Amino acid sequence: MSRRGLAAVASVLDQAASSATNILVLVLAARLSSAAGFADFSMVYVTFSVLLGLNMAYVGQSLVLEKGEQLGALCRSAAGFTAAASAVVGALLVVVGLALPATPGRAFLALGLVLPLVLLQDGLRYCFSALRAPERALAADALRLVCVVAALAVQPEGASAGRLVLVWGLSAVPALGLGLWLLRPYVRGARGGLAGLRPYLRRGHLGQRFVVEFAVGNGSSQLAVLGLGVFATPLAVGALRGATTLFGPLNVLFTSANSFGPPVLGRLGGKRATVRATALLGLALAALGAGWAAVLYALPERVGRQLLGETWAATAALLPATGAQYAVMGLGTCALLTLRVLAPKATLSLQVVFSVLSVGLLLGGYAVGGVAGAAWGLAAGSALKALAAWLRVARLSPPAPQADEPHRATAPAA
Repeated sequence: MSRRGLAAVASVLDQAASSATNILVLVLAARLSSAAGFADFSMVYVTFSVLLGLNMAYVGQSLVLEKGEQLGALCRSAAGFTAAASAVVGALLVVVGLALPATPGRAFLALGLVLPLVLLQDGLRYCFSALRAPERALAADALRLVCVVAALAVQPEGASAGRLVLVWGLSAVPALGLGLWLLRPYVRGARGGLAGLRPYLRRGHLGQRFVVEFAVGNGSSQLAVLGLGVFATPLAVGALRGATTLFGPLNVLFTSANSFGPPVLGRLGGKRATVRATALLGLALAALGAGWAAVLYALPERVGRQLLGETWAATAALLPATGAQYAVMGLGTCALLTLRVLAPKATLSLQVVFSVLSVGLLLGGYAVGGVAGAAWGLAAGSALKALAAWLRVARLSPPAPQADEPHRATAPAA
């Protein structure tokens, strides 16, 4: 296999390791916690997921588009900015945690303390991607997976959300140390300090556009789920989070399609070939989502409780809605991927309109039908976004060559 092929395999395995870490963290936390405790943990983890996505959009996506001989210096700047920004946000979370009631407050306090560790460890993945060294990211993320599973597996049953968050965060230290050691040869001698942070603070930084796309595409729905716990009941967050956790393997496929799809589709030559390929891929992902939902729905209760503990009962009731959501997400992801290749500027307006609509359907569904209504609201929003994206694809005229327009992966349709 060529070096390019090995790099692609390492990138897929690294994404799988990172996704598996997130899935197993939630599964282990659900098994160790009561339903109320997992609800508190889920609210904190949703907060972390939003912050992780913002960092990925602002720092990671702009970094991987960089080329040239200054990649070492750029990676050092990216790591420095991530560390500084996460320390500031972590301090704010500590203040929030002190102001909240005891149980959820301790969990947010713990997140504030460990946030710089977990964000910097994850951010190194994008440094290695920019440096064309995904095997180094894979080594660090594989160690992260082993450490977090081992650390959470030895926690006592009934452990508090604050304790689980603290253990989860501190378990990133070995992987962070390995990642920094593996990055050191590339950044040795590169300029650091405040000068390295200036590119991320100036107006017009490329990451600002990516943050907008993330905020309207993914962050809005995450914040809406978090809002259910603030304005309605934290148990709703635990149930919704538990349901989406079970569909984690599909998220790996969606992310891999977005990461490696644009270069492959760009070589097919023409709208017809591209649309045919993405339509077939979308149908395959939709069928896989429906099949995975059927498998989960057929699980015996004892198996479900082994996966999610006390949260299983509430989660199982949401599986039909979440399965429908992931089926149409497969179609929507491929529609947005098609637009990214054929009309890169067409995705932002779709994300803005239909992500806001999805939030409204989620909150409206909760008002009408409780947690199950919220889940069906998310499914309806994903279906409408997929439909609108494919209609936009159908209206495309043959694209003009765009040699100066870089291909960028879109986020999965939410």
